[in-house]
Amino acid sequence: MDQFTINLLFVGASFALYIGIAIWARAGSTSEFYAAGRGIHPVTNGMATAADWMSAASFISMAGLIAFTGYDNSTYLMGWTGGYVLLALLLAPYLRKFGKYTVSEFIGDRFYSPTARMVAVISLLVASLTYVIGQMTGVGVAFGRFLEVSNTAGLLIGACVVFAYAVFGGMKGVTYTQVAQYVVLIMAYTIPAVFISLQLTGNPIPGLGLFGNVESGEPLLAKLDQIVAELGFNEYTAHHGDTFNMVLFTLSLMIGTAGLPHVIMRFFTVPRVADARWSAGWALVFIALLYLTAPAVGAMARLNITEQFWPNGTGGEAVSVEQIETDPAYDWMATWQQTGLLGWEDKNGDGRIQYYNDANPAMQERAAANGWEGNELTNFNRDILVLANPEIANLPGWVIGLVAAGGLAAALSTAAGLLLAISSAVSHDLIKGQLNPNISEKGELLSARIAMAVAIAVATYLGLNPPGFAAQTVALAFGLAAASIFPALMMGIFTKVNNKGAVAGMLSGLIVTLIYIFLHKGWFFIPDTNSFTDANPLLGTVQSTSFGAVGALINFAVAFTVSKMTSPIPQEIEELVESVRVPRGAGAAQDH
Repeated sequence: MDQFTINLLFVGASFALYIGIAIWARAGSTSEFYAAGRGIHPVTNGMATAADWMSAASFISMAGLIAFTGYDNSTYLMGWTGGYVLLALLLAPYLRKFGKYTVSEFIGDRFYSPTARMVAVISLLVASLTYVIGQMTGVGVAFGRFLEVSNTAGLLIGACVVFAYAVFGGMKGVTYTQVAQYVVLIMAYTIPAVFISLQLTGNPIPGLGLFGNVESGEPLLAKLDQIVAELGFNEYTAHHGDTFNMVLFTLSLMIGTAGLPHVIMRFFTVPRVADARWSAGWALVFIALLYLTAPAVGAMARLNITEQFWPNGTGGEAVSVEQIETDPAYDWMATWQQTGLLGWEDKNGDGRIQYYNDANPAMQERAAANGWEGNELTNFNRDILVLANPEIANLPGWVIGLVAAGGLAAALSTAAGLLLAISSAVSHDLIKGQLNPNISEKGELLSARIAMAVAIAVATYLGLNPPGFAAQTVALAFGLAAASIFPALMMGIFTKVNNKGAVAGMLSGLIVTLIYIFLHKGWFFIPDTNSFTDANPLLGTVQSTSFGAVGALINFAVAFTVSKMTSPIPQEIEELVESVRVPRGAGAAQDH
């Protein structure tokens, strides 16, 4: 059976499973559509939350980022897992006790302000739409490679699948579908890692294999450090970045994770307040299975790729063009070259492909001595690493098919969660909360499904025609959530900040963060961007991806200042805050 047929079987079977679950778990009320009837078990909810969180970025991109940067990109692991600690300890149980359906509804009621609710809706929509673009684009890329269709066709197929199980199933259907997607994606991630760890170190546990010895008897990480250093790259295990921005970026990811609405919504689905805390704990366990494997996947893939280009060691000769064209071990290169995500060129005509860091002065001297004319691996998109890894390691065809299904599961699960958050904001917070408060439950359920369908159409369009800056600011959604939503939730639970302070804080954090990112990226029409940046040293100090933490501090500062200068919160709101914070009655479910 050829590889295309195997891929088709795995992907088709997984899609049939998702749609079947959605039909079985079809939402029949607004409570089931928004919060799955508040009847999800903590373990089930933890697994669904893990799938909701582990998007195409976690499954496809993270190992590639670690592989080609090394230690410094452990910030992604620390930030994204740390965010769940914040959720478990500081947000999830209190938000569940408040008993609302959406983040925006909590902010509107706690700060007794329709304006606060609308600002929260705007922040949610901006962050969620930015995030969902990458998920839908990832669906198109994965389909294009494994099902041999165009990117456009792949994206449209993926949108139809999401439509089938999200529009009709709502949160109830999405929850059980995400449980199935978690099982698919974690198997697709760990099984190839186990194979590769056994190949390189003889250890079936990738995390332990990372610290084991390769066939030559050298520690894997020591060998990898040596090879990449000899090719002019930074040592894999060394810290060579900006510590200040590393700390800020980790903090931005943490509070951005804790402020992303599609994650927070999952904690409204459990029966009791205590279950919300347990859900976050179980989510951490399920996420850890992938996140503890990712560093091993990155390191082992980097070692495999480097050794394929220098099969006799870095002191020998690079791989020949003839070997790439005739040796089955290099078939993966021709396959990925067709996608445009991998490219090489024999620049000096010596019949070999030299892969090295041609910006390194020492390597420039070596290149001159050997007649090399620059790095000849002209394109290696880091996002292909996890998907190409089984092919690079020459694993069985069924493993490659499983990885195809896993990559799509990761992208679709998060896309569904984001689209549900967008739909809930439009139908529950905008239509019912502002435009038509007297709408019937049947009418609200219909509007929720229509809003979901429109959100899928918009996300598909943006995936087909992404804004120019979308690929440049993967962390923009985290920065926006960190600067706008997270501080409002924290202040709503633990302080007596009033409505004016909350609105001023959210707007300040959101606007300042957006302006900073646009200035840092040079997207404003400033005649001389370099002169402007030179005159504003802050733009060169704090990276745009790290600014979410600064935006959050601005939000807190403005909110407290404005609140102190204006009237205190009403007595009933003060009592509400106390009732949410105090554990009394925490074991009982609170109806909406």
